[in-house]
Amino acid sequence: MNDLKLILVDPNPALCDAFRTRFGVFQKVEVVTGVFENLPAFDCMVSAANSFGLMDGGVDAAITRFFGNELQARVQKRILDEFLGEQPVGTSIIVETMHPKHPFIAHTPTMRVPMAISRTDHVYSAMWAMLLAVRQHNLKSEKHIHIVACPGLGTATGQVPYHQAARQMALAYKHFLYPPKHLDWRFADERQGSVRYGGDIGLRIPPEMNFD
Repeated sequence: MNDLKLILVDPNPALCDAFRTRFGVFQKVEVVTGVFENLPAFDCMVSAANSFGLMDGGVDAAITRFFGNELQARVQKRILDEFLGEQPVGTSIIVETMHPKHPFIAHTPTMRVPMAISRTDHVYSAMWAMLLAVRQHNLKSEKHIHIVACPGLGTATGQVPYHQAARQMALAYKHFLYPPKHLDWRFADERQGSVRYGGDIGLRIPPEMNFD
């Protein structure tokens, strides 16, 4: 998978600066300040999505305008068939766009529904899931994905600070490029320590909240 090129594309200059800081050590990463519609070449666009395939806001709305409303129907059918109506954060599915130049999207939820995710590991989990989904696609499909275009994950509705989103995305990419040779508790602790969020570390339900 070392031939995979990653284009980080976002119209926000401050986010792109954070991308350049965090991803500057990686050779096959390009940062573009702009919109994905203007990219000359990419095989797969990442949809920073919700769990229900409702693609009517933010980058998702731009994706459906670009590829057509039929794409949302295909995404939702996959969610119904494969996830019984709710695609979890931490998963990603490769869906055909039927576009001659840009054949795939990676539908990758960063949140169940629109909400703030600033103190979670959702950005890391989404980026990791997307990279694994592309890897599995390329292992199984004759039509490979060579260039992935990815916006900022969790940085709009999710309210994740730009430096934190860039850190989590770059960390997932680093872990993707350099997987471990074996697994033990030392490695697990190091991995969790590098991500830092997840579980009660990032999310605590106030005791006064009543969900009955």
